[in-house]
Amino acid sequence: MSKSFSRRDFIKLGGLSLGSLAFHRFTPNIFSPDFISFDDADIVRVGTSRGVAVYSKPTDQNQTPVGFWNRDDLVHVYEEVNSDDPKFAANPIWYRVWGGYMWRANLQPVKTLLNLPLTSIPDGTRLLAEVTVPFTEPWKRNKQSPSGWDRLGWRLYYESTHWIEAIEAGPDGQPWYRIWDHIASFPYYVPAVHLRLIPSDDINLITPNVPWDQKRIDVNLTTQTLTAYEYDAVVFQTKISSGIPSGNHTTTPQGPYNIAEKLPSEHMGQANIYAQVDDYILAGVPWTSYFTKFGHAFHGTYWHDNFGTPMSHGCVNMRTTDAKWLFLWGNWVHPPSIQDGISWDNQGYGTAVNIHY
Repeated sequence: MSKSFSRRDFIKLGGLSLGSLAFHRFTPNIFSPDFISFDDADIVRVGTSRGVAVYSKPTDQNQTPVGFWNRDDLVHVYEEVNSDDPKFAANPIWYRVWGGYMWRANLQPVKTLLNLPLTSIPDGTRLLAEVTVPFTEPWKRNKQSPSGWDRLGWRLYYESTHWIEAIEAGPDGQPWYRIWDHIASFPYYVPAVHLRLIPSDDINLITPNVPWDQKRIDVNLTTQTLTAYEYDAVVFQTKISSGIPSGNHTTTPQGPYNIAEKLPSEHMGQANIYAQVDDYILAGVPWTSYFTKFGHAFHGTYWHDNFGTPMSHGCVNMRTTDAKWLFLWGNWVHPPSIQDGISWDNQGYGTAVNIHY
């Protein structure tokens, strides 16, 4: 996936914690703590513009669809079932939904968890937050509009991460966060209750005392697996989705690399903030670890659940929780001859990466 190579500061959250959250003066009374913290529904979001079909059995062989759901539709899941069809051996899970079964490959499990807004954000500060609802729709200020606001017509999705830099009254008079996006030429806003501040305790480095040259990452494109090693011992393994080997610049490159740069929130795609339904636009891609100068990276994925099968434009797609683990575990430091410590924005020779068939 392509990226912008401009520098961005990863501003530490410092002493902020969930204890600093409180009701903002705009917050409506319906958002009680019990209401905000509880969601036991099993819901999936359709993550592809092509939509997802419903079948009477957990396979698409020898049958026609009995239903269809479009992009961003939310579907209630009653149970998970394994398909007996060998075609789906790499990803056999189907969801039983109203009227039949849907294959999970292009579905994202989501929740609706509302959050207490911050009371304020210091000027000049950016804080990292994640979306905790299936999606939220951003707006921007417009003095020419009768309401003073325009809806932008695109969305931020569950588990995506974003930099918030201010809290202001939104178009409904409630607290909205102002989002900083390095692709956009203007700030935009989303309801504050839709984003959770990521506290400092959530971004502690994993085994930081292990020497940088005693960690390594192995990606097997044949088995679609990623394995992390410390001192040659396996400490983590997961399924991934590498680039589609189509020959159209979407193949994940083989070879030895190193983690060169890490960004907890990245806007990938075609650098057009006004995304059309079929555009390759991915805002707030979480926990991104770059390993080539051409923009190939490990990162969280909120638009599909088909790990174990090539799916990407060249990056290594991972479940968001797995990408966050790798982000916090992998080193990204200058060569050891430069003794300047570790900072969030260092580039150089980090954890070794080997990608192969």
